[in-house]
Amino acid sequence: MAYGISTYAYFWRISSRAPEPMSLPDMLRDTAELGGEVFQICDYAPVESCDRAELADLRATAGDLGLTLELGTRGIRPGHLLKYLDTAGELGVTLVRSMLNTADHRPGTAEAVALLKEAVPRYAAAGVTLGLETYEQVATDDLVDVVRAVDDPHLGIVLDPGNSVARLERPADVVAATAPHVVNIHVKDFAFTRRDGWVGFTYAGCPLGEGLLDYDAMIAAVGPEERGVNQIVEHWLPWQDEGYDATARLEHQWTQHSINTLLRSE
Repeated sequence: MAYGISTYAYFWRISSRAPEPMSLPDMLRDTAELGGEVFQICDYAPVESCDRAELADLRATAGDLGLTLELGTRGIRPGHLLKYLDTAGELGVTLVRSMLNTADHRPGTAEAVALLKEAVPRYAAAGVTLGLETYEQVATDDLVDVVRAVDDPHLGIVLDPGNSVARLERPADVVAATAPHVVNIHVKDFAFTRRDGWVGFTYAGCPLGEGLLDYDAMIAAVGPEERGVNQIVEHWLPWQDEGYDATARLEHQWTQHSINTLLRSE
């Protein structure tokens, strides 16, 4: 088990709002400086256009920094998953996170099982685990049913209990349902705050330990240390009214706080 950081922890610093967006090597160096051991390149489109030499350089940079790499994408069409499996091989990655749906493909449970039964054996043969993330577009029970039906130890669940709140699923219920199948954990805290005039709520991220995530209960249920499940820091940091510099500074502070909190929990 190791602690790491995702590209989602650099959401604003790699966005079009950044005067000079951070590169992957920038993020790798920052992760190492903060004490992370893993870097998850998650939903980061530029990695798909890297050639073999660029991937080799990225792998070498991670190795020099003592970092393990993970990948993240969306969708379960076999062609797409096998493309990411090739990239995983070039980067020395053994965990790929995905989601069932994409913008143009929303498979039902039966179709998802069929597609995954086509791709997952190739992952297993390569020694790579595929993890499907919990999120609001798919009922957690359906996601668990898919994983159970495929029935391969190289297919599991990436647990992010905050995502499913938008489906009116309680984080504790999501943790309980998925715990036996978890292969990766996204660690981010979240909270509701009243909007001006008490008209509705805003649901957004907050510093780890200050929101609704029951981190201790989640860890007790999953047992990541015993099972070798990595914990990856992410954020839902809202854009700050003061502008980019304030947003980037706070994003860094949240990441540093999260990693420090996780390291102290050992």
